[in-house]
Amino acid sequence: MLNFVIRRLAAGVVLLFVISTLAFFLLYLGSGDIARRILGQSATQEGVAQKAASLGLDRPILVQYGEWLGNAVTGHFGSSWFTGQEVSAAVTSRLSVTLTLVLGATLLSAAVAVALGVLAATRRGWLDRVVQVLSIVGFAIPGFLVALGLVLLLAINLQWFSPTGYVAFTTSPVGWFATATLPILALCLAGIASVTQQVRGAVIDNLARDYVRTLRSRGLPGSRVLFKHVLRNAGGPALAVLAVQFVGMFGGAVIIEQVFAIPGIGQIAVTATGQGDIPLVMGVVVVTATLVVVVNLLIDILQASLNPKVRLS
Repeated sequence: MLNFVIRRLAAGVVLLFVISTLAFFLLYLGSGDIARRILGQSATQEGVAQKAASLGLDRPILVQYGEWLGNAVTGHFGSSWFTGQEVSAAVTSRLSVTLTLVLGATLLSAAVAVALGVLAATRRGWLDRVVQVLSIVGFAIPGFLVALGLVLLLAINLQWFSPTGYVAFTTSPVGWFATATLPILALCLAGIASVTQQVRGAVIDNLARDYVRTLRSRGLPGSRVLFKHVLRNAGGPALAVLAVQFVGMFGGAVIIEQVFAIPGIGQIAVTATGQGDIPLVMGVVVVTATLVVVVNLLIDILQASLNPKVRLS
């Protein structure tokens, strides 16, 4: 098991290095005259040159990359070119908000999807067809449309929840529930649809296998066979899909946070990209990529614990 974790961890580090390197060169080579963008069009050529020199933009790009990489390894990503705030502090302050929404949406997706998937697989009639239709519809509807519909119905018309803003759970649990429920629901719809179909298919496949008939012939209750053995074997593919949905929810959070005016990492990424604030964009890229690598590593470990064959793959 240790060798398996080391191999996955090494692959994750390589992936993180490749992503950060590509992002750095793409951003710097395609950024244009950054110093003039910071100072404005009315700035003199001398002022622009001095600003570029102060930012280190007058040096060769390989030298800039080497300095950035050396600092990034120690957790220092520089300061924002527009606000002067430390990138690490800016990203960390927003990351907790987005993580709260994405983790909440992931857990809700997993719980609802497992329940619906098991029901659809074990009740192969009208209930199965209804679940499949709802899954297809839920996967097809864009997240921002779901968000707008939830705001109109539950926030504006019924006034059950707050339409915009965010309150931290540590500040007010009631306020957090009022502001985080709608974004979480909007984020998790596509995840529920995808994981439900995966759980349904995996459970149907396992119910038809020989080991299930053997367990039933020994007199084990159907519920015990289903929840202890079938779901264990069906959990691997579902976890893989859930990991993909977790990554997708980070992308969806960029739009959802704009709709609900939530100060998360998606909002800061949009603002920094529009301004051309490359240090801040790089900080968002590295932190997001690190989270993706960590989540995939955890999913691989869970799959290996459920299915020892995964360790040999």
